[in-house]
Amino acid sequence: MKELLFTVKAKDCIWNYFRGSGAGGQHRNKKDTAVRCTHKPSGAVGTSQQYKSQKQNKRAAFKHMANSKEFKQWIKIEASRITGRQEEVKKWCAKEVNGANVKVDVKENGLWKELKGD
Repeated sequence: MKELLFTVKAKDCIWNYFRGSGAGGQHRNKKDTAVRCTHKPSGAVGTSQQYKSQKQNKRAAFKHMANSKEFKQWIKIEASRITGRQEEVKKWCAKEVNGANVKVDVKENGLWKELKGD
């Protein structure tokens, strides 16, 4: 059985409402039905203006935010922190970013040059 680690609620997000663009007539031109959802802890953003209803756009913007790369990365980090596996993740990251796997270049006088490792 899986354990619930945390929940993300609408109150964890910053909500912005604005007028959508494109076809839709007078309703779209007069009402702030388009929605932008920003998840504060992760910085993930989702927007929607495909529906005439602000409520439907709010739901869609939240889904777009939840499916973003930034939000999924935040979930992994948060889950490792909660489960106490953060040190294990840090060790794995340090191993993966070892000097043999990373090339660092510096721009000097308009030319790129490779820095030699330890």
